[in-house]
Amino acid sequence: MAQRSMKYVEVLGSKMAYVDEGTGEATQTVALFLHGNPTSSYLWRNVIPHVAPHMRCIAPDLIGFGDSDKPELSYRVEDHARYIQAFIEALHLRDVVLVVHDWGSALGLDWARRNSARVKGVALMEFIAPVTTWLDLSPAAYDYLRTIRDPKLGRKMVIEQNSFIEQGLPAGMLRQLSAEEMKDYRRPFFSPTTREPLYRFPNELPIAGNPSDVYAMAIAYHDWLMTTETPKLFFHAQPGIFIPPQLAEIYSKRLKSCRTVDLGPGLHYLQEDHPDKIGQEIAAWLKTLD
Repeated sequence: MAQRSMKYVEVLGSKMAYVDEGTGEATQTVALFLHGNPTSSYLWRNVIPHVAPHMRCIAPDLIGFGDSDKPELSYRVEDHARYIQAFIEALHLRDVVLVVHDWGSALGLDWARRNSARVKGVALMEFIAPVTTWLDLSPAAYDYLRTIRDPKLGRKMVIEQNSFIEQGLPAGMLRQLSAEEMKDYRRPFFSPTTREPLYRFPNELPIAGNPSDVYAMAIAYHDWLMTTETPKLFFHAQPGIFIPPQLAEIYSKRLKSCRTVDLGPGLHYLQEDHPDKIGQEIAAWLKTLD
């Protein structure tokens, strides 16, 4: 298993932790890996070694996640977007290839829409798209999200019982994490007082127009994604979670300048089940961007 060495940078008065590996300088194109909920840059630990020989790789821990600070915030998507934008500027990153997953996709694609000239490519997997109505969700997702958006039940599940780490994370992959891996995922959220970011994200999913600001953001970045000629690498798996087979087929046909990779069996945390394949495909794809 790959070892990580963390660096830190001050962003909006707090420290953000990040992995910085591979070749190249800040003035050159870098691969920016963005994680989602409830993970950290640790999610990319076995993917980055395949990419680092070809390009500088930077993987931040979102504010409130991993080894980054946990300031007093509401941890809404808008907060995370401000920190990611400031992080990119603090590191003087000019041109980027985005590698995004889960909420990292929302944050990365939102930034890409507003900074399209600086985006040299987008690799995406299990990304967040706006959901038109609640009935567009699977029955399991419908029941789960309705429960988690109930103020009392949701907070009990996520804050008190740490359900995103203890149940949601293992249920989102096919293999079983080792005790050491679970320890690393648990570490940033050991205390209930640290779990507000875990609770806020599922309440921000853009469903049926709510929350209105996040839904508008998702519509805008999704429209950009579907129309831009920016090179793309799209990973999907069977049956997936955010991107089930029927959606994967649509995106495979409609995304422009896109190479599609079917990873085979997989759920949501594809980096835990297919890190070598993902890393190798990204490395090969990068060569086509020169």
